[in-house]
Amino acid sequence: MKACFTPNARGILIAGSLAVLVAAAHGEVIPNGLFCEGAVLQQDLRVPVWGSAREGEKVVVKFQGQEVSTIAQQGRWRVELQPLKPGGPFAFMIFGDNTITLTNVLVGEVWLSSGQSNMSFPLSRATNAAEAIATADDPQLRLFAVPHAAVDEPRSDVEGAWKTSAPATASYFSAVAWFFGRDLRRALNVPVGLIDASVGGTPAQAWTPMGTLKADPDLKDVLTRYDESVRAYDPAKADAEYKLEVQNYAQAAKQAQLGSQPAPREPKKTANPAHRNNRPACLYNAMIAPLQPFALAGVIWYQGEANAGRAAEYQKLFPAMIRGWRAAWGQGAFPFLFVQIAPYHEMNPEIREAQLLSWQRVTNTAMVVTMDVGENLNIHPARKEPVGARLALAARAVAYGEKIEFSGPVFASMTIRGNQAKLNFTHVGGGLVARGGALKGFTIASADGRFVPAVANIEGDTISVSAPAVAEPAAVRYGWAKTPETNLFNQDGLPATPFRTDLK
Repeated sequence: MKACFTPNARGILIAGSLAVLVAAAHGEVIPNGLFCEGAVLQQDLRVPVWGSAREGEKVVVKFQGQEVSTIAQQGRWRVELQPLKPGGPFAFMIFGDNTITLTNVLVGEVWLSSGQSNMSFPLSRATNAAEAIATADDPQLRLFAVPHAAVDEPRSDVEGAWKTSAPATASYFSAVAWFFGRDLRRALNVPVGLIDASVGGTPAQAWTPMGTLKADPDLKDVLTRYDESVRAYDPAKADAEYKLEVQNYAQAAKQAQLGSQPAPREPKKTANPAHRNNRPACLYNAMIAPLQPFALAGVIWYQGEANAGRAAEYQKLFPAMIRGWRAAWGQGAFPFLFVQIAPYHEMNPEIREAQLLSWQRVTNTAMVVTMDVGENLNIHPARKEPVGARLALAARAVAYGEKIEFSGPVFASMTIRGNQAKLNFTHVGGGLVARGGALKGFTIASADGRFVPAVANIEGDTISVSAPAVAEPAAVRYGWAKTPETNLFNQDGLPATPFRTDLK
């Protein structure tokens, strides 16, 4: 049930949990769950406001001197406010058969954060959690956490509540999103609202509209694999396999204990694919669709681990997901900023390349590189502050037009001069830097495609790469491993993305 509104004795809606039941019984006007006490609305854009009401009911919205109205049709209503000025708190009123009065609404910048576990990773688990949480009080920074859910048809409403950033509320919120919002507040000096809709262990297809998946021939295999998995699922076989795994686990755990070794991972019963939260479009339906068309400044995204085994497919899937979101919002190509996967011993470099290509091919996007903040044996690195800070830099450059460097060096072109490969880069910033000594992470190959460790040297804004065994270079790679040693930065302190010049 909705958590924002329920009527008092005078018919004015106030905070509570019975709103949906009351609305059903009395036909009262109810806004989408994002429009509740403490909300942040987007500045400088037309702001849709919508919800449910009795058929034919007149609905009036008043805010910042504006008054707009409509007639509910098929139980739904929607109006649009003209671009708003930042600040607050302001009073926000909705009139129908009943009256809704909100007194603590801000106007500023609204960002949606989404993805899988590295986005949902809470602030309380971040490296510098104690310091960050102790300074989390900010009445101009508001947090909305979308409840986890997975459904097969798009929802039109969302539960939840806007909460003011404070030690008790920020602790459980996305660390990456919170650091991002904190830095935006400092840079822009306007209210910031963060909506977090992220779920650990989930692939991009679960966050992609079904219409997008069906319309793209390149994504046919995504739906085919899912359909085949549903048809192949056998509950009896799953039960039998689970019982056997439990028996084997008990023996393995006993042996590990006797040998003072870590216990093996406990087995889990194979779930019906039709009920999993990784099925196509299920998270989009439950956690993204009901947010539309809430006016946004943009999206920050941290995901890709669950698609790492199909990096070539991700080159198509991820851009398609972005297009699907933008089309559904109807707000144009809003900024979409995302994080490249950090080094991890089970993460192939091709997934980072797929993310790099998405940035280069999809308009109004940016990618944050995290080669320096990963943990080779931990898929959830705890250093989230640099990630949020770099996303905020990207937002300032891409969304707000500041003339600042927001990315580390990105390979642009290569020329061959004798036995040396000369590399050119974009996003050089103040200049190229080898952090901590000589450049690391470069390999080079001749036409035979056999890569060997290379010597790399910075020459102004270019890098020369060579190796004694390679007389006629044909290709260079940088950071091309699951957990590479890399140290190329620009003087702005931002690391270079891995790359290969032999990309087909």
